[in-house]
Amino acid sequence: MNAWDELVERCARRRNEKIGPLSEEAYAELLLAVRQNPADFADEAPEQALLVLARALDAYRASLGHDEMLDDEAFEAERARRLAALRAECERAAAIDPGCLDARTTGLLAAELDPDQLGAALLDLGNAHRRDSAPEGDAWDDVFYRPYVRLCAAAARVCLDGARFAMAASAAEWVTGITPSDPLGARHTHMLACARLEDEAGLGALEARWAGHESAWSHLARVLLLYKLDRLTAARRALRGFDQLVSGGAYALLRPIFVEPYLLDRPEAAPCSFEEALMAVREAEPIITDVPEFIAWCQGHDWLVESARTFAERSDLDW
Repeated sequence: MNAWDELVERCARRRNEKIGPLSEEAYAELLLAVRQNPADFADEAPEQALLVLARALDAYRASLGHDEMLDDEAFEAERARRLAALRAECERAAAIDPGCLDARTTGLLAAELDPDQLGAALLDLGNAHRRDSAPEGDAWDDVFYRPYVRLCAAAARVCLDGARFAMAASAAEWVTGITPSDPLGARHTHMLACARLEDEAGLGALEARWAGHESAWSHLARVLLLYKLDRLTAARRALRGFDQLVSGGAYALLRPIFVEPYLLDRPEAAPCSFEEALMAVREAEPIITDVPEFIAWCQGHDWLVESARTFAERSDLDW
């Protein structure tokens, strides 16, 4: 989430409603003024709450860079500290504006509840703030509606994490339905859910819709689906494609690396990059765990193991 950009847009729109409507040129000047100092324009509770959250997210992300030299015990202590600090700021933002969905969603995600508890809490939050209808067109164009979209996308990921695959598919499909541009990548969640549900038609439809926008998720979902359908020759070809097309994909699959929880959205990453591979494998963990022989099958391909080892050596990673 780029909280600062959204804060600027929201402040400018509220100011325009008060003093406008402004011409395009005047509104552009207003945007520039707000961007230079958003705090001066955050004079309503919703924007004041978002300002608190934007600063808290900046502090959280800055603290992530301090972990590399810590041992395991110190790392866990530092991690607990920064998550507690973020939750406290989310509570402060929600006290300023109880309707600040972004702060309340972030606070729940930072609490690291088990998937069932977290899913229930997100569902309750969504029901309490449900709107009768979404904006016309792409709902993402409405900056005031985005928090609800983010909440629903997060709920879809949590459903996947909690092995509620049909619910994950349904929630992700709803998100892509109202935001055809899919800025939150809900299609990735949907693809993994289709793989676990052995919904080949569903995954094929998603692949066709997003042709030319392949990702670590789409390649991994195809491997998992074909493996679960026991079409091992096709699954082997898909696995080779995953290895060749996703940078470090073999290493991510065979040597999973801890991924911090998303607060609020997935971090941005280049398509089919190693960063994407790490996220895709982490999100697919409930599926992989449910098919314990899958990793052993992957390890049985010498070329995949060699690819992972070569990537580790080239990237100075443990092997």
